Amino acid sequence: MKNWSGQIFPITLLALIAGLSFWLQASLTPTESASPRGDDGTPDAYAENFQIRRHDDDGQLKYRLSAPHMKHFPHDDSSEIRNPELIAYRKNAPPVTVTAGQARVTAQGENIVLTETVRIVRAETPEKPALIAETSLLNVMPDTGQAHTDQPVHITQGASWISGIGAHIDNNASTFELKSQVRGQYLAPRAQP
Repeated sequence: MKNWSGQIFPITLLALIAGLSFWLQASLTPTESASPRGDDGTPDAYAENFQIRRHDDDGQLKYRLSAPHMKHFPHDDSSEIRNPELIAYRKNAPPVTVTAGQARVTAQGENIVLTETVRIVRAETPEKPALIAETSLLNVMPDTGQAHTDQPVHITQGASWISGIGAHIDNNASTFELKSQVRGQYLAPRAQP
């Protein structure tokens, strides 16, 4: 029969040393924040002079988003874009270009919130001059071709203009619906001789 009393002391001593070393390491190591890495709003990736293209089911270019600078945030998988340009393409219709000073894009790109001098330009055609709309904030859903704002909007087309508060834009139907306080001036184009 073995004498366990002589072996218990070294085992107890080793366990005590292991416990003390674990406690010492834990007390000297700075504690990490409770949130996982990236939850503090710090970007994890940057892109310069990038371009994103989305095509429809037929392979036709639906829209193109480009900008000189982008930051990606892992905590909500969103991106912040400086000076974005979004061009929406439609069959048998002029393209619509949206520019702004800043944009925030959701994880899957289904929602783009444009801010800081938002400008929407529907290119001119031989029949119509360019349509230009300006606002301070625009929420765009590029896959559906819809956009809206609750901010003041000013729209010009040739010498005509209209303004109001809030708007719904349907790029598929080529419509701008102003919500309230609408006023404007329409000047008919001169007839060609």
